[in-house]
Amino acid sequence: MSRRHSIADARNNLPELVRQAESGKPVELTRRGEPVAVLLGRKEYDRLTAPSRTFGDAWEKFSRSVDLRQANIDPDEIFADVRDDAPGRDASL
Repeated sequence: MSRRHSIADARNNLPELVRQAESGKPVELTRRGEPVAVLLGRKEYDRLTAPSRTFGDAWEKFSRSVDLRQANIDPDEIFADVRDDAPGRDASL
């Protein structure tokens, strides 16, 4: 946390604290010395609350932007020894 201010101090310096948050420096607010809130800029808030992408979505975007053939990457070769072909353990049902 870049800055720590009491709530009473924040009341007196709110415009400056908002400018700090806008510039990307989170401001921690305390009550009786204990952290109770954080003031963030809107860009950081939006980043933190945006829906997360699934792996499938990220892979699809990546595979559209990178030609694996041109990059000379063979996924079958890279991951050939990752999966164990053993049948696994016996299970009683």
